[in-house]
Amino acid sequence: MTPYYRSALARIALARRIALARLQLASFLFAGATTFATCGPRMCPRLDGSKCSPAVVKGLPPGASMQQGVVEIPAGPPNTLTVTEQTGGWRLLFDGRTFDGWRGLGYDSVPTAHWKIENGTIRKLADGQVPRLADGQPAAGGDLMTRDTFRDFELTWEWKISRAGNSGVKYNVSEEISMAGAPNHAALGFEYQMLDDSLHEDNKVPSHRAGALYDLIPPNPNKVLAPVGEWNASRIVFRGNHGEHWLNGRKVVDFDLGTPVMDSLLKASKYRDIKGFADKRAGHIVLQDHVDEVFFRSIKIRRL
Repeated sequence: MTPYYRSALARIALARRIALARLQLASFLFAGATTFATCGPRMCPRLDGSKCSPAVVKGLPPGASMQQGVVEIPAGPPNTLTVTEQTGGWRLLFDGRTFDGWRGLGYDSVPTAHWKIENGTIRKLADGQVPRLADGQPAAGGDLMTRDTFRDFELTWEWKISRAGNSGVKYNVSEEISMAGAPNHAALGFEYQMLDDSLHEDNKVPSHRAGALYDLIPPNPNKVLAPVGEWNASRIVFRGNHGEHWLNGRKVVDFDLGTPVMDSLLKASKYRDIKGFADKRAGHIVLQDHVDEVFFRSIKIRRL
């Protein structure tokens, strides 16, 4: 055998060993359970001020990594599901092209004067961009709501907001309670706040800043928020009476319904007089129609 062929065979054998090692590593990460502390220099405390107990992440997907308690998972193209997400029970709430699965709260269809699909995103128009009717009044709008309801779930999405912008994603929403208490087609439910923390006046209230459980629990001050015009990645976990907000890979809010701490926060909030507001239910997921322009994409959910 000539030296050329011996060299070629050696290169092929080396490539096979590398590929096998990579496959074994991926299988180990996917099947194994990895424990990491959810409380640390960059993580949130519990509501009562105590330290969090260690959490367990079961089955990190191939390619995932953890840095300082932050799970980093490589994403596919916007508005698509990876193979891991498909096998894990995830589904798209937005396909990047249509409003299938959505309608306006209190409507049978989408109020398209306020909501558009552009370049693979759901765009909420700023109030000044909404078309005017013959009498000079803006066309009717309202919050955008999933047709389906979800009780225990994990929700992820990406968003970017305009300069000094304010919006949110609401969950545990009852359409009946919302229409009775807010006739302007605005949802009443727990809200994941989306805000330009640097310029919007709501930045003066800790529980109104980006990532907060709006008007209830402020986000961890060590959160990482992308600059205006850049995409943020958010996540809500709502299972049983336990809820979590995540922002760009870090948990920023942690709460439990029905506890003395949470009950006291509700009594001090804007929701205190809304009967049944905090009752756990199979609720709608809602994108808020607020004053400002905001974009959404890669909205995904799985039932827990």
